[in-house]
Amino acid sequence: MKTWKKALGITAAASLTLGLAACGNSDTEGTTEGESSSTSLLMYQVGDKPDNYDELMEIANKRIEEKIGVTIDLQYISWGDWEQKMPTIINSGESYDIAFAFQYVANAQKGAFADLTDLAETYAKEYMDQLPEMYKVGNEVDGKLYAIPVYGNTWGQQVLTFNQQYVDKYDLDISGVDGSYESATEVLKQFQEKEPNIAAFAIGQDFKASGAYDYPLGKDYPFAVKLDAEGDPQIINQYADADFQETLKVLHEWYQEGLIPTDAATSTQAYPLEGNTWFMREETQGPLDYGDTILTQAASQPLVSRPLTTQLQTTSQAQMANFVVSNTSKNKEKSVEFLNLLNTDPELLNGLVWGIEGEAWEKVGDDKVEVLDGYQPKTHMAAWNTGNNMILYTADTVTDEMIAERDQSIENAESSPILGFNVKTDDFKTELTNIMNVMNRYRANLNTGSIDPEENLPKLIDALEEAGWSDVQEKMQAQLDEFVASQD
Repeated sequence: MKTWKKALGITAAASLTLGLAACGNSDTEGTTEGESSSTSLLMYQVGDKPDNYDELMEIANKRIEEKIGVTIDLQYISWGDWEQKMPTIINSGESYDIAFAFQYVANAQKGAFADLTDLAETYAKEYMDQLPEMYKVGNEVDGKLYAIPVYGNTWGQQVLTFNQQYVDKYDLDISGVDGSYESATEVLKQFQEKEPNIAAFAIGQDFKASGAYDYPLGKDYPFAVKLDAEGDPQIINQYADADFQETLKVLHEWYQEGLIPTDAATSTQAYPLEGNTWFMREETQGPLDYGDTILTQAASQPLVSRPLTTQLQTTSQAQMANFVVSNTSKNKEKSVEFLNLLNTDPELLNGLVWGIEGEAWEKVGDDKVEVLDGYQPKTHMAAWNTGNNMILYTADTVTDEMIAERDQSIENAESSPILGFNVKTDDFKTELTNIMNVMNRYRANLNTGSIDPEENLPKLIDALEEAGWSDVQEKMQAQLDEFVASQD
C-alpha cells in the first residue's frame, strides 16, 4: 500500500543521546573574559543544568578549542520557561549562535534560522553522511535544511507500561494487553480491586490518547492522517473518526469505574517513574530503549511494557531533537563545524552524556561502559537531545543480542505516509487559533475520560466547524496532495 513504506536504509544506532545548552554575550566574536582568546559560541538548550556543569564544560571546552578553535558558552532554559523565553529571544532578533529548535518549521519558514543546506555539506559532511535519510527528509522545509538533527530513535512507538512490583505482588497477567486500551481493561480492574487508592492508569491534563494516526500539526490539533486507510493519505478529524471515538468511550468507562484519577482533567501530578503511586502509564519507546532497559534504569525499579501502536518513522521523530543556527549569528560556519564535532567525536560526546570518566563510568572494551557509583541523575547531560547515538558507548548491561534486535527493528520499521510533510500555516493562522481555543475547552476532559464522549463529541465537532475546521482541512489537504505527488 502506498501509504506504508519500508524504513529508509537505516543502520544501527547506539544507546543514549545528550543535551547541550548555552549562555553568554550574544556578540560572540571576541574573547571569553579571563579565560580564552578564542571565539565563544552562544548556545541555548532546554532543560536543567547538571550540578557539575562547570566541570563538565571545562573538560568539553578544552577539547572543542583544541579541535576547532572555539569554545561553547552554554545556557540552559528550564522546561517551565522554554515556551516563554525562547520566542522572546527569537522575535527580539537577539544575536545567538546555536539553539535547540523551538517551533522548528514555523520559525524556519519565517527566516529565524539559517539555511544550512550548503553549510551542512561543507562543515558537517562527516556527520551528515552518517544520518539516515528519514532525518533529512523529515527536516526539509520548502526543500531546504534548517537544522542539524540528533541521530537518536529513528522510530517511535506508544506502549502501556506497568509497574512490575504490582504485577508480581498480585500475580497479574498482562500478556493480553496488545494494541488497544480496551485490552488492558480487565487487568486494570483486577489491580483497582487490590489497590483502590493507587492510580490504576496514571494520567493528567496533558494526556492525549494514541491511535493509528500521524499528526501533521501534532496531537493537540484535530487534524490527523489515518495510517491504515486505503489510498493516498487524507487529513481527517480524529475526533470524528469511529476508531478514536471508541477509544474515548473506553477511557470514559475507565473514568467512571475509578481506573483513572478523578481529577485527571486538571491534574499536573507527575507520577514519578521511580515511585509506587501508579500501576499503568503510557510511554514512548524507540530502538535505543532496548525494550524496557532504559525505562527501568531511569525508574530504578523493574518496569514492563506492552505495545499500543506500531513502530513508526514520522516527521515528529525526525524533528525530535534539532539544533538550529540563528540567522543573527556571526559565526554560522563555526557553529555548524561545532555541531559536526559534537556528533563525530566520541570522547567529547561520551564525556558529556555519561559524565566524568573515572567518577561516573569507566570504559569496558571498545564501546561499552560500566556505570560507577558517581553516575547520578544530575552528574551528566540529558541523554536524548544532543548527540549522535552511533558514537555513544552502551552500558555493559546491553547485550549483543539486544543490539542485534535493535538493528532488526530499525530495518523493519515502517514510515508514515506523511514523513517529511510540513504544513505552511500562513493562510489560516487565525482559524488555527480559533480551533485551538475550542480544543482547549474539550481536549483534556475527553482524553482523560472525564466527560461522556457520546454527549460531547457532537458539540466539539460543531464548534470546530464554526471555528473554520473545514476551510483549514481543505487547504492542508491541497498541500498534502502536492507533497504526495512530489514523492512519485
